[in-house]
Parts: sequence; C-alpha cells; structure tokens
Amino acid sequence: MPEPTQNNPARNNPSEYVTVEIYDQLYHLSGQDPVHIRELAAVVDAKMRAVAAHGRTADSLRVAVLAALNLADEVSQATSADLRLGHARANSLRMLLDEVLDKD
Repeated sequence: MPEPTQNNPARNNPSEYVTVEIYDQLYHLSGQDPVHIRELAAVVDAKMRAVAAHGRTADSLRVAVLAALNLADEVSQATSADLRLGHARANSLRMLLDEVLDKD
C-alpha cells in the first residue's frame, strides 16, 4: 500500500490504518477502503493456507510466492474469460445489426 502523503490527508491519519493478519503475521496497512483491505487480506491468507496445506514447505516466503502465482493465474483466467465474453457479445451484436440492416 502507498505510504502517507501530504496530498492525501486521509493517509496521514493513523486511524485510517487497518491491521490484518495474513498467514499468522500482522500487517498495518492503509488505504481508502478498510473493509476492502480486510477482504483482500482474507483472500491472500486463505490462498497461502491452501498452498501450505498442499505443499511440503514450511518456508513462508515460498508459500507466499506460490500463492501469488496462483492468484495471478486466477486473475489471468478471469481476464481471458472476460475478453472471450466481450468478443462473443460483440459478435452477437454485429450479427443483430447485420440482420437489421439487411431488412431495409
């Protein structure tokens, strides 16, 4: 998360910081939406625990990297699916437009 700045007084306010626990470590983070930060921290914590449960390593850095790769893959797949859906919708709209134009 970005550090407090003079341009953003909310980030200079210590009450805007939120403490989260990820993989048994406490982190003090700041951001515009503490609820969203907690939700993201919960996702990261769950992913790290899932990776650790399936792996044979106790090294938290290795678990974090594997969890990050897993999350990056999920984002990539979701982005690809959104692009495919967007192309499919564009094709459907193009076909509908062609039908309407052909009727005239």
